[in-house]
Amino acid sequence: MLETAANPALPNNPQHTMKIGANQIRPGNVIEHEGKQFGVLKIQLITPGKGGAFIQVDMRDIKTGVKTNQRWRTADTVEKLSTDQKTANYLFADGDMLTFMEQESYEQFNLTRETVGDQADFLQDNMEVTIDYVEGNPVAVHLPQTVVMQLVEADPVVKGQTAASSYKPAKLENGRRIMVPPHIEAGIKVVVNTETGEYVERFKG
Repeated sequence: MLETAANPALPNNPQHTMKIGANQIRPGNVIEHEGKQFGVLKIQLITPGKGGAFIQVDMRDIKTGVKTNQRWRTADTVEKLSTDQKTANYLFADGDMLTFMEQESYEQFNLTRETVGDQADFLQDNMEVTIDYVEGNPVAVHLPQTVVMQLVEADPVVKGQTAASSYKPAKLENGRRIMVPPHIEAGIKVVVNTETGEYVERFKG
């Protein structure tokens, strides 16, 4: 359930949709399916041994808060909802409740961690984010594409493991597990993709 009231400053216009390929769905998108509106929480490309690949989408009904998952073939199309967007800053977390503030109005509002999805792990104090609104209610959060985080743990290099493709397990300061190149050690700051949770490069700052 969204923990916020409708924002009267936003127009209550009918929402428009556009067709996109199922393989273009991204976390944070709002899609219309079977007459309902869903916020996309997580996507996964499944490639079975037989048959074509398909996209598994974990999503949440933005009106009821009920979570579900749906599978589409990669060639299928879905209806992506157009949304009103505003810029906000992430302030703090209180349990599973995340507090943001709109930059223009300075109005504070709350969203559940479940609404934000796995990307909530990468929120940082005062981070600038984009908020999607449907009918005046905030329904999705878009983080910057990458974030800098410190590794608190990194497995030792396996003897003979020198190939760049031979990644090893490590742990970020937010508790998320990640695979990093053999030469990356604990204590090093790395750039992480907030959408996939994957290592991008060693932070050069």
